[in-house]
Amino acid sequence: MSTAPAVPARGSSRRSVRSALVTAVATVTAVTATACSTSSPQAGDTGSGAPAGSGSGRTVQVVAAENFWGSIASQLGGSHAKVTSIITNPNADPHDYEATSADARAVSSAQYVIVNGVGYDGWADKLLSTNPGSGRTELKVGDLVGVKSGGNPHRWYSPADVHKVIEQITAGYKKIDPADAAYFDRQKNTFETTTLAPYNKLISDIKAKYAGTPIGASESIVTPLSEGLGLKMLTPETFLDAMSEGTDPTAQDKTTIDQQIKNKQIKIYVYNSQNSTPDVQAQVKEAKAAGIPVATVTETLAPAGATFQQWQTGQLQGIEQALAKATGK
Repeated sequence: MSTAPAVPARGSSRRSVRSALVTAVATVTAVTATACSTSSPQAGDTGSGAPAGSGSGRTVQVVAAENFWGSIASQLGGSHAKVTSIITNPNADPHDYEATSADARAVSSAQYVIVNGVGYDGWADKLLSTNPGSGRTELKVGDLVGVKSGGNPHRWYSPADVHKVIEQITAGYKKIDPADAAYFDRQKNTFETTTLAPYNKLISDIKAKYAGTPIGASESIVTPLSEGLGLKMLTPETFLDAMSEGTDPTAQDKTTIDQQIKNKQIKIYVYNSQNSTPDVQAQVKEAKAAGIPVATVTETLAPAGATFQQWQTGQLQGIEQALAKATGK
């Protein structure tokens, strides 16, 4: 059973864990990491075939609170959008981030602002309220997908919600720049049918082959993905929420998880390597000792310069491999 100490409050635990992680990934990200701006060259990879100077020649100024939404927005906007993502550093905790004056200026001058919502990036809500923009379009993902305060904020791990966001971002671009509506439609079509094809196929394949497979996880970031893949989450929701929020999990929850691992009630264990607390580290060690395959996910793009699809596809491949090893399928 786990003997790991109780998890400290989020302010210390999550930041200390991320500080350790950033050292480990520094070498990997050195070549691929971008500046705070996630701009249109990345978006041009969608292969729409439209020349950069087509249409009105207008460029929509976009600010995304987090780089996972920023990556999608950039690729959908192509040569007609310049996207600046505020959270780009794997060492920055979006929950605890403190906005800068530069962030405020970016939001105040943006034509389109994309925030996650559901309490995940409250600092972004404050930026919007204190920096009103004339005619600015705002997308709050939580409101779009109908997740209220207190719900699971990790909507970028829900495949269904990702596609809803793609639709809404494109609609926002067309509203702001109607002269380039056809261009944005082409970008969206190529992004969904070609760029995201490996991501979509992995989700479909995993669901078809492993639906109903019981799994364990380190925090609630995994829950929307497990639902999208048709997997059965056995870890108590109270534990998942506590770890995501940086609060102390109960002894009863830890005992339950220990028994699930010991008795091999879960087939795989999935954990967020950017928030690997002592309790999580103990569970990972126990799972490996019990012969339970372990897969990892991260909260933000890793490496920082990856696209949304590169990041998610790599993680899905890891989960698929763990499931294959656990089930023999």
